[in-house]
Amino acid sequence: MKLVIANKNYSSWSMRPWIAMKAAGIAFEEVFVPFGSPLGNDEFKQRLAAYTPAGMVPVLIDGDTQVWETLAILEYLAETFPDRRLWPADAGARAQARALAAEMHAGFAALRRECPMNIRRPVRPRTLSTAAQHNVARIEAMWGEARARHGGPFLFGKFCAADAMYAPVVTRLATYGIKVSRETLGYMEAVMALPAFAEWRAGALAEPWIVAEDEIDWPTVL
Repeated sequence: MKLVIANKNYSSWSMRPWIAMKAAGIAFEEVFVPFGSPLGNDEFKQRLAAYTPAGMVPVLIDGDTQVWETLAILEYLAETFPDRRLWPADAGARAQARALAAEMHAGFAALRRECPMNIRRPVRPRTLSTAAQHNVARIEAMWGEARARHGGPFLFGKFCAADAMYAPVVTRLATYGIKVSRETLGYMEAVMALPAFAEWRAGALAEPWIVAEDEIDWPTVL
């Protein structure tokens, strides 16, 4: 089984299935296709063409099966490795977890735009638009409700696919010094304490590539 990803510093979508598989103990070979290389976006697309018709990361390859789009990858993994419990066992909790994951997949455009994932960026507060503030408030409300209902430390007790979907948000809130509640900080600390998170972060910090459009402070914080 192979997982094709892009830069650990910038690629939030790559992070999601990667951290899910690492945390669940699912073995895979990492295939790394960086963007921000000297040959630019054309080289990135050409290299990806060997793995997916969509031309985007991540891509999961399992024998003759190719799965792209993060939610589809997580569902495939959940079906292939049911004993790893990537979704909660309880039907009601599982439905809620899928709803939270889908909302992440489709929403929070303002926060994504104003705070692109950039693990290497020095922690420095950033003023958010009203729309992005609303995104943060909605995320905090969802996290708080789920943890209160299921006991924490993760959204549904144990780490699951929903947590994997929000792991890049944890990096955004931390990197841009966004003010959040004590309860939210507790969840962020639980995610960042994962060995899988630490491994991903170490890889991100070691990368040499720079993608200017994801460096919103360019070049003042480099």
